[in-house]
Amino acid sequence: MAGKYLRGALIEFTETFPLPIPNVIIFQYNPETMTHTWTPATTNPGTPGQPSNPLAITGQPQEAFSFSLVMDANDMIADGDAVETGLATVSGIYTRLAALEMLLFPTAPPGGGLIGSVTAALGIGGGSASPDPTRQVPAAQLPTVLFVWGPGRIVPVRVTSLTFTEKLYDAILLNPIHVEAQLGLRVLTQDELAKVDGPLATVAKGASSYSQGLREALALANLANAAESIIGMLPL
Repeated sequence: MAGKYLRGALIEFTETFPLPIPNVIIFQYNPETMTHTWTPATTNPGTPGQPSNPLAITGQPQEAFSFSLVMDANDMIADGDAVETGLATVSGIYTRLAALEMLLFPTAPPGGGLIGSVTAALGIGGGSASPDPTRQVPAAQLPTVLFVWGPGRIVPVRVTSLTFTEKLYDAILLNPIHVEAQLGLRVLTQDELAKVDGPLATVAKGASSYSQGLREALALANLANAAESIIGMLPL
């Protein structure tokens, strides 16, 4: 039986009426290992006739995470939670898999949806219809998701890869009951955050600022160790 402990999670807000409902995917078990990758920003190539600065870069570094999640329906049943027990008994862990899969599906445009997209494309909704409408169909976006890994790491991300390895099934309906999921997450850049809208926009931008502020504070805290360690190392 799984004990009570702080668990990681992925949180997505879905547009609903009258209030947005969060799709919260709490990890059944925290991953034992996690790969945290930083990719430096590209250098600025300069413009024709202008010498480029080899130290100049075009933006901030790119941050990404990858890890594996283990999900087991039998342990969900053994935990004794009435809702989880009922879902796991009927459908194995399909509900958790479906929740993760939905993170890869585009969301409807703000104020749009299918009807709004069609009317915009046909020029309906005020004014005379044109055989060649100039308005563009609203572009759908992948949902913005918060990756929560304790109070020290809450960042807005986009799911870049998702792979399921189904290992065990029930004997009646062949529902998957033991699955390992490999996830790839990319942290949104400041330029991407500027385009985030909907109910999660303020939360996503606040989480990004909070994580960066905490990173800078921890880096400053390390200066105490650095100042002590550097004595005698530099011939200055």
